[in-house]
Amino acid sequence: MSDHVRVWCLRHGESENVTAAIAGAVLSAPLTELGRRQAELAAQALTDEPISGIYASTALRARQTAQSLAAAGGISVQAMPELVEVGIGRHEGSSDPAVRRQTADVLRAWVVDDDLEQRVADGETGREVVTRVTTAFLHIAEQHPGETVAVVGHVASLTAALGRLCALGPAVWGTPLPHAQPFLVEWTGATWRCPSWPGTQTLRGTSLADLIHNS
Repeated sequence: MSDHVRVWCLRHGESENVTAAIAGAVLSAPLTELGRRQAELAAQALTDEPISGIYASTALRARQTAQSLAAAGGISVQAMPELVEVGIGRHEGSSDPAVRRQTADVLRAWVVDDDLEQRVADGETGREVVTRVTTAFLHIAEQHPGETVAVVGHVASLTAALGRLCALGPAVWGTPLPHAQPFLVEWTGATWRCPSWPGTQTLRGTSLADLIHNS
């Protein structure tokens, strides 16, 4: 059996923490009405894909988005805490614009400057985020050799981790993942590839050896 795994990744649909401009992982925030429609459209877009597994962050908005995919394909959702959004420690749930600016600055440091030691307050470092999300993706790939799966996550944690996994570097900065828009990530058995990133084009990847060396 082929080791090649196709992963349809997507950020959750629009959620109440987004519309209220609340920072942090905010695990209890649900989808808005628009977010539910976006999730349904994502499910329709993937109707013809032979999806054999659906994984989601444990955040409510991610699980609700994944449920739309699951309902369309008759597959249960597996929640993974490793896929949650970036933790920002004592600032979790803040609506202070200064906290949101700091969060954006830290993400930029991770993605553009390759400085994974930065963090917001007493929250996670980029290295911690990349490590846990990478662990999730490797586990998923091990469970589904030769198959196609879907993963529902979050804008910052997916960007930080996939930018590293697929060696995209600064190319993904300035093009934040839109809500509930699936994009393909592939595991060849040795290399992760992102054939495209919403808003950009790339054919770059990173080998497993490089991934282990740089982790």
